[in-house]
Amino acid sequence: MARTRRRANNRNDYTNHNKVKIVRGGAGFFDAIEQIADGAQYSIHFQTYIFDENETGNRVANALIRAAMRNVRVYMLIDGYASQKLGPAFISRLREAGIHFEFFRPVVLSNFFYLGRRLHHKVIVADANVCMVAGINISDRYNDINGQTAWLDWALHVEGAVARQLNDVCIHIWNRSVLRKKITATLPLNSLPPLPAEECMVRIRRNDWVYQHTQITRSYRELFNTAHKEVMVMTSYFWPPFKLLKRMAAASRRGVKIRLILAGTADVPFAKYSERYLYPWLFRHNIEIYEYNKNVLHGKAAVRDNEWTTIGSYNVNNISAFASVELNLDVKNNEIASEMTRSFQKIISEDCSQITETSFKASTNVIKRLGYYLSYRFVHIVFYLFTFYFTQRRERE
Repeated sequence: MARTRRRANNRNDYTNHNKVKIVRGGAGFFDAIEQIADGAQYSIHFQTYIFDENETGNRVANALIRAAMRNVRVYMLIDGYASQKLGPAFISRLREAGIHFEFFRPVVLSNFFYLGRRLHHKVIVADANVCMVAGINISDRYNDINGQTAWLDWALHVEGAVARQLNDVCIHIWNRSVLRKKITATLPLNSLPPLPAEECMVRIRRNDWVYQHTQITRSYRELFNTAHKEVMVMTSYFWPPFKLLKRMAAASRRGVKIRLILAGTADVPFAKYSERYLYPWLFRHNIEIYEYNKNVLHGKAAVRDNEWTTIGSYNVNNISAFASVELNLDVKNNEIASEMTRSFQKIISEDCSQITETSFKASTNVIKRLGYYLSYRFVHIVFYLFTFYFTQRRERE
């Protein structure tokens, strides 16, 4: 039974009969969360990394409370490290309304856990029928609020077959993370509506190295291995594993045009310094670099040849590859990929500065280059310190 489930979870198959739309972060994303919660009849699974107790957090909490008050089963799983500032009164209000609220397993040191694991994905699923997968946390800085523009980020809103699979994934993660209150099912029999007529190929991709899920990492390798003409990648923290850099270089040698959209203004300054250490390597391999300057870039998405796109929580770095629980959706559809390509092109032309080898050399000096190198090494030291694996557990569920 366990082997059968493990094979099913690791399949590369796409599901058809999905209605998909791209959602940009900001007000539209939080409107969509509210609509999903208000439309739920039976169950909601809500799992995220950062949930802050501010105006945006209260708005989402109130939507989930309204659902629970209608007797919808609401399951909230929140990362215990990133959201540790949530107050007891806030959590009590959720639980008193009937929400099943739990923190993702705390960071502990034992034979079964390792230091540094985080629930980094951002997911909502209602009635196993509609879902959103995003890179967007729940806080004011990800919203268009009080006159500020949201950090740049993306989500995929999907109705149909993939939401049914994602509902099962959320139950599985909940049951693996919560010692009590295990879930067997969240929907009554025969409650699922017919699948939509739209034919859009979507697959769930997961990374959770401890449990041997490396699907998103493989998607990014496939991205460069199969590209014919063009690849565009947007990522907020860019420190790729060496094997991925090799695939990028190989794609560039085949004549694939590769454009990276990276942060100009970073919320973690030393992370930006670490990225810039790689710029000379990227220039040598004819990879174009664009820095987004309008606001903080937090997006995690890629598109290939106007045919394929991926959106979710996965940053192109070792932390997402090895240390965090991540979730993306891959979409094989020309219309969705073309829309993503147009969005990227518009952002490049209106909100980015291209960093060329000439301009980079002109803006740096020996001290800055030393700072880039030290930041790059520091990031890797921190990575190894906080993701030291005492054991790589095999799934036993």
